[in-house]
Amino acid sequence: MLLNLDGRKIYFDLAGPQNAPVVCFTHSLSADGGMWNEQLVPLLAAGYRVLRLDMRGHGGSEPVQGDYTMDALAADVKGALDILEIPKVHYIGLSIGGMIGQGFALAYPDRLTSLMLCDTHPSSPDDSDGQWDQRKATVRKGGTAALADGNMDRWFTAEFKGANPQRWKEIRSTICGTSSAGYLGCAAAIQNFDYLDRLATIKTPTLVVCGDDDPATPPDRNRLIASKVPGARYEDIAKARHLPNVERPEQFNPLMMQWLGLNR
Repeated sequence: MLLNLDGRKIYFDLAGPQNAPVVCFTHSLSADGGMWNEQLVPLLAAGYRVLRLDMRGHGGSEPVQGDYTMDALAADVKGALDILEIPKVHYIGLSIGGMIGQGFALAYPDRLTSLMLCDTHPSSPDDSDGQWDQRKATVRKGGTAALADGNMDRWFTAEFKGANPQRWKEIRSTICGTSSAGYLGCAAAIQNFDYLDRLATIKTPTLVVCGDDDPATPPDRNRLIASKVPGARYEDIAKARHLPNVERPEQFNPLMMQWLGLNR
């Protein structure tokens, strides 16, 4: 389904009982809400309502031309919650979704029950080698499909690809289907944000998790977030790269369900 946010069409999927606690998911760059399929069944079985949002230019959401900011993407989440009349959520975000989650917690703390940040950064990653400008140039020339193989190598271990060929193909297809405008706008947001010095002001209960073999948003960056947010907890997901919720749901889901249960 589509929401109209000041003329921007944002796709959302909402499932579960009307008055249940809401879990709101935001995804990684070049992904969409479908990357949370492995989490949907246990959450619905436990009686939660699940909201999955697609970022601008990702999945079913229309692209917006130009550079985005992390604060603007957080405002998109807030706008969606307003339209859907959802007062508070348990927020779970991965990669840029986790960056947006930090911005959301800083700007709209009264809209959060809990915060789960996955495989993310507290500020723009080191780009001394110009990798983000290189990626953007590649997308301008050949579209997001030109990045698909490199993304998949960072996102999953070879073991996952061999054991789950269909799921691997589905996620690779999602990367290829991401609009260039959506990718470029979000990449600009990643290149130009810094929440590190403000994390100490977050009062929302916070869990930080990361795949222990994640080369994109390494564990040390996630431990740094947990060390800055008062009372935050950190957990590794063993033998996983950038999308541990997909690669290791047998580890990720129990952590998620326990966390939500503690803060329900």
